[in-house]
Amino acid sequence: MSTDTEKIGRADYPHFLTIPTRWMDNDIYGHVNNVVYYSYFDTVINAYLIHAGGLDIHAAAIIGVCAESACRYRAPFAFPQNVEAGLRVGHLGRRAVRYEIGLFAPGAPEAAADGHFVHVFVERASMKAVPIPEEIRAALEPLKPAG
Repeated sequence: MSTDTEKIGRADYPHFLTIPTRWMDNDIYGHVNNVVYYSYFDTVINAYLIHAGGLDIHAAAIIGVCAESACRYRAPFAFPQNVEAGLRVGHLGRRAVRYEIGLFAPGAPEAAADGHFVHVFVERASMKAVPIPEEIRAALEPLKPAG
């Protein structure tokens, strides 16, 4: 992940999802409240897992649960602005993955916010950590940086 002064650009992310802000996302100060950024993280990650990794959020025996998340805020969003969420994989382990997310204003070259989100994969019934399912692992591989 970046340092506080490092600029995070679009080219750093291989996958994007456009997420519309909602009226209720704005707070009394007229911008999207900080806690909503985490829902954008969840949205880009889980939409990717469902569409590219075949995750069945209702019936899958193995699911990802959040073990850690963080966000750095650089510039505000406000309704009715769209958020372009960039996604990459910073680390792909045996049982966990660290996603890195950049949130961009439409067409902006640099992220308005960036952060990370760690999923540990668990057996839904027992909540015990298990290896990442192969279909999901295969979907995550292209999101890793080259090299």
